[in-house]
Amino acid sequence: MIWSQDGKSIIYVCKKKFGKEYALSTNTDIYEYNLDSKNTRNLSTGMMGYDVAPSFSQDGKYITWLSMAHDGYESDKNDVIVMDRASGVITNLTKDWDGTAASSRFSNDGKKIYFVAVIKGTEQLLEITLQKNLVQTNAKHIRQVTTGDFDINDLVAQAGNTMVVSRTDMNHAAELFTVDLQKGTVTPLTSVNKPIYDKIGMCKIEKRWVKTTDNKDMLTWVIYPPDFDPAKKYPTLLYCQGGPQSAVSQFYSFRWNFQLMASQGYIVVAPNRRGMPGHGVEWNASISKDWGGQPIKDYLSAIDDVSKESYVDKNRRGAVGASYGGYSVYMLAGVHENRFKSFIAHDGLFDLKSWYGTTEELWFANWDIGAYWDPANADGYKHFNPSEYANKWNTPILIIQGGIDFRVPIEQGLQAFQLAQLKGVKSKLLYFPEENHWVLKPQNAIVWQREFFNWLKETL
Repeated sequence: MIWSQDGKSIIYVCKKKFGKEYALSTNTDIYEYNLDSKNTRNLSTGMMGYDVAPSFSQDGKYITWLSMAHDGYESDKNDVIVMDRASGVITNLTKDWDGTAASSRFSNDGKKIYFVAVIKGTEQLLEITLQKNLVQTNAKHIRQVTTGDFDINDLVAQAGNTMVVSRTDMNHAAELFTVDLQKGTVTPLTSVNKPIYDKIGMCKIEKRWVKTTDNKDMLTWVIYPPDFDPAKKYPTLLYCQGGPQSAVSQFYSFRWNFQLMASQGYIVVAPNRRGMPGHGVEWNASISKDWGGQPIKDYLSAIDDVSKESYVDKNRRGAVGASYGGYSVYMLAGVHENRFKSFIAHDGLFDLKSWYGTTEELWFANWDIGAYWDPANADGYKHFNPSEYANKWNTPILIIQGGIDFRVPIEQGLQAFQLAQLKGVKSKLLYFPEENHWVLKPQNAIVWQREFFNWLKETL
């Protein structure tokens, strides 16, 4: 919720649906409530997907927000929308731009809009130069301001030609930086964590391009242990990202932390497989209804390519991931053909039919997989369902499950664990009764890290 510049109205985001319709739809809208007239107006009528993140120009004449076109598709392309409040005319500024936007805001002078977008495995700051006639603004008026192996996370404030942002990379948690909006140079503003970084080793991060089975170029991040010695052999982890349409960028996570993993002596392979933003809308969208197809082949292409290096110990490879990443681990457990020696799956989807019947996020289930009783989806439920490959499970696996995860409910982890136990596969269940799809409590996060690395030491 935000206030208008004149203080006479409130702008808010709401999905005004109930019951089954609420569970099936992503159609949120931007509403304006006038404090004098007590009237509410829907500013995004007829825009059927997510409409979120409204903000005003400094003079209050225009409002911008992010919009998705399709109802039910939570990972659709995010476009930057501008409305002229006087005329009510709405313009999609990025409709012909092959990317998806986030965190948009007007420049102080109202002549530009700045936004963050994933660009080839990183998050960068971009700008749109607004034309006098807004409807003439298009992709040729979009410019990438920053470039580098880092993520611009948030746009904090602008002062003249300078934007204050938060920034991360795989070796550094978020700090504040300034961006020269003309030159694109990024300069540190804070260094709160420097005393800690001075005491730990930094990891070499390599951007590697891998050929996929359909002859596409796939960006893959490779993270090496501190003091990496190419003459030695290292155990290697394939990291499987969740989402499934979430980026593997230069993020710094406090759980799935590549620096921490590599610092325990592992090489980490993190592919930008099919389904991730930053490589065009088609690449991003292609994972839907193909969960166990090309994306799983992409994972195998990445680990096979990196495994050609002499410093990879091919007898000590593991695969780890959460959510869709956990699903990927369960799929790999049935199709990896003995590539891996150990698995870790957190809140993964093991059986798609039982998952469809219990998840609270039905719009997601419908768009990405489809109802199991629809004959059009039969092949997906047969060929892309990890439980269909249960007879091939033979590799040690740690299964982590949250007790109040309503997105991927508890029966998914329990089914996978029971399968492994009954087949005599070395396995362990780590159950957090008070955690949802994420581990949010600090003490539980410590337990998570301890069990994660203890399992790898024991099995890899």
